[in-house]
Amino acid sequence: MDLQQEIHKGGGFTNLDLLARQVVEGYISGIHKSPFHGFSAEFAEHKIYNNGESTKHIDWKLFAKTDKLYTKRYEEETNLRCHFIIDNSASMHYPKMGRQSIDSLNKIGFSALATAGIMQILKRQRDAMGLSIYSDEFEFYAPEKGSERHYYMLINALNEMSERKVQQKSTNTYKFLHQIAEKLKRRSLVFLFTDMFQADAEEAELFEALRHLKYNKHEVVLFHVTDKKRELSFEFDNRPRRFTDVETGEQIDLFSDNIRENYREALEKYVSALKLECAKYKISYVAADVQEKFDRILTAYMIERQKFGG
Repeated sequence: MDLQQEIHKGGGFTNLDLLARQVVEGYISGIHKSPFHGFSAEFAEHKIYNNGESTKHIDWKLFAKTDKLYTKRYEEETNLRCHFIIDNSASMHYPKMGRQSIDSLNKIGFSALATAGIMQILKRQRDAMGLSIYSDEFEFYAPEKGSERHYYMLINALNEMSERKVQQKSTNTYKFLHQIAEKLKRRSLVFLFTDMFQADAEEAELFEALRHLKYNKHEVVLFHVTDKKRELSFEFDNRPRRFTDVETGEQIDLFSDNIRENYREALEKYVSALKLECAKYKISYVAADVQEKFDRILTAYMIERQKFGG
């Protein structure tokens, strides 16, 4: 089935679960080209062997096939808790889409499908997953559970989020991150999908909120979701354009060539500061370009799961 046929005209997905399954299966089929070669069909039941561990549970048959050491992971070792946080503010619905396709997603559609893909893996591994969605209000919260019914409830929430029309309102990301951090009582792997666009005055508060997410020994991954070509590189043709702030409605008329260099310098400075802040507090930063495939997202999950001890 063509993945593009699974995108609904209204901006949502006709079958997000099926589409996520196909994204994951496509990733696994190509995994032999990645650092996880040989870790495809067996990845739900094995973990990478670390030097110093007992060799008692090494899977020697898998070693013969892959020339890499993996140990068998037992049921009690698979109980990972994972919580997804998605910024559903107006800027995340850029660029404006009519009919979305797998090759043409806006930021919220990309975040929904990326989250559903990781959830698909978690479901296979019988792990617990939770979800928080915020915009100018706390829209949705579900704690971590591992049942199939819970999984489909989260998939439905993601689908509704992707097709919802969002008003031109800004959001205080840091406010909701603090609230979510207070709700995460048990150690979890936390994935945050956001474009990190907010007023300059809020940067300090935002970094403080990211640090709050690290409480209780949580592992935090920031997926910085952008349309790199337009939002970071500012690649627009040089004709008169009216640019509109999708959150405030403010408009400005200009030629893109006149500000491109200064714009890029300002964005590079901001992103560099963001990466430095993440590194300082051991938050994993992952650039997520909506024009790219989902391999970077799923590989980040695989790496973080190993670091988490799963």
